[in-house]
Amino acid sequence: MKKNYLKDAKNVFNILKNGGIAIVYMRNAYAIISGTDKALKKVYKSKKRDLKRPSGMVAYSKTHETMHVLNKNKKTIIKKFSKKYDLPISIIAPYKKNHPLILKLSKFAKKLATKNNTVNLLLNSGPLREEIAKLSLKNNFPLIASSANLSQKGTKYTVDAIEPEVRKIADIIIDYGPCEFYQKGKTIDTDGLSLSSTQIDFRDMTVVRKGVFFNKIYKIFKTDFKIKLKIN
Repeated sequence: MKKNYLKDAKNVFNILKNGGIAIVYMRNAYAIISGTDKALKKVYKSKKRDLKRPSGMVAYSKTHETMHVLNKNKKTIIKKFSKKYDLPISIIAPYKKNHPLILKLSKFAKKLATKNNTVNLLLNSGPLREEIAKLSLKNNFPLIASSANLSQKGTKYTVDAIEPEVRKIADIIIDYGPCEFYQKGKTIDTDGLSLSSTQIDFRDMTVVRKGVFFNKIYKIFKTDFKIKLKIN
């Protein structure tokens, strides 16, 4: 499928806004996105995902900058990291209770989009998700995303690898072929780590999940920003 980020993002967003479900390409995995309670419930049921497990909100740099409650230094670090290295990273941090997207969430959606007064926003996941995120913020229509797979059955890096029961609920699938970091069937990076995004809780700089290029990310934070990430 030829990549047309703007056109595909608009098509995806329109379907989501009308209660549909989308499976879309990202640099490190395929994601499934919904924007209404009915669609979100359908996603969780199809994935056999426990409702106690939260998902992330679809975001880009501006969403993070306006929603996350972090000091200026930490936000500067995230901005510099993204601009210089452009590696997928999930930022977990407290959120502004009065942010328009947060206020628009239903009680059900908010329970799944937040955890312990924090929200998980994935950055640097590629231009398609970024364009979708821009439309989400511009139109004040929050979107919730998770990996396109059966729960606990492994992240999927091609559309064909996504289980049929998950694929069949999608109203649109944007198939750009194998994900950027997926090479020759390898579902781990050169360090033996998952191709999923690295998740960091910026409240205390604790690593929640080691993902693709984690060792490189760890070194970047240590050398560029003088921060030694905490690993449990």
